[in-house]
Amino acid sequence: MNTRTFFNYLQYEKRFSPHTLTAYRSDLDQFTVFLREEFSLRHPADISHHHVRAWVVHLLGNDVAVSSVRRKLSVLKTWFRFLLREEIVEANPMQKVQIPKAGKRLPVYVPEKSMHHLLDNMTWPEGFAGRRDRLIITLLYHTGMRRAELLGLRVSDVDLESATLRIMGKGQKERLLPFGKKLQTVLADYLSERAQVVQENDQALIITDKGQAAYPRYIYGVVRKYLSQVTTIEKKSPHVLRHSFATHLSDRGADLNAIKELLGHSNLAATQIYTHNSIEKLKRVYQQAHPKGKTDDTARGAPDE
Repeated sequence: MNTRTFFNYLQYEKRFSPHTLTAYRSDLDQFTVFLREEFSLRHPADISHHHVRAWVVHLLGNDVAVSSVRRKLSVLKTWFRFLLREEIVEANPMQKVQIPKAGKRLPVYVPEKSMHHLLDNMTWPEGFAGRRDRLIITLLYHTGMRRAELLGLRVSDVDLESATLRIMGKGQKERLLPFGKKLQTVLADYLSERAQVVQENDQALIITDKGQAAYPRYIYGVVRKYLSQVTTIEKKSPHVLRHSFATHLSDRGADLNAIKELLGHSNLAATQIYTHNSIEKLKRVYQQAHPKGKTDDTARGAPDE
């Protein structure tokens, strides 16, 4: 099955990021290999909803997480819509495929106290490496940007005078992010050190010790290294800092629409997951403090006089 035109469509019309394109290609390759090996199918027009359902059963039977299966089916939805548009298929088999329901997962985040200790009390390495590592952690937590957005930042995207960052988000959507004095200071210190490593200001903002543009695994390694010093949570990824940013804003009463704009979400539904942590926190406070909050007899107190 030739998928080249489909990926050209995703890249140039939909403007998907390289990371998303890689994920789509992997999922679609898995599906086409399954069809070829199990049913000897090689043309999209021969695919029915029965074949898609068989793939879902195969995935779940091999302990693939429901969230991953949902993502893979989302890729197929996009693919078949494209095939319909191009008149390669006459019907969309996905219309008869039921998407497995995913349980609600609260975002993993680092407690405020731990983040304050990391950013305010941590002894960072001397010189360029220390300032760069500190900037990576500070940028991710202070702005909530994605790892890909961090890697896409160039020096020219930083405006120290107005304290704003120009971010290129998903779908090539640009947004301006404000930042405070602490990040302003960290950025200024880093840029001063960076000038000693490379002179070009049109290059990537975050660079390695050798002056080359940082890459995804590099950022992940830095984040994991420093989060390991302040938290025992299993996940220690750049996205955890994004979750921490949004959760702490929500806990402190920030408007949900404002959080949505800061995160670069296209709809409010994606942002609402951060209210769940706040609600759970309120429930715990209520159960601990309110005389009728607990259900056991010992917590009811004296009867009304």
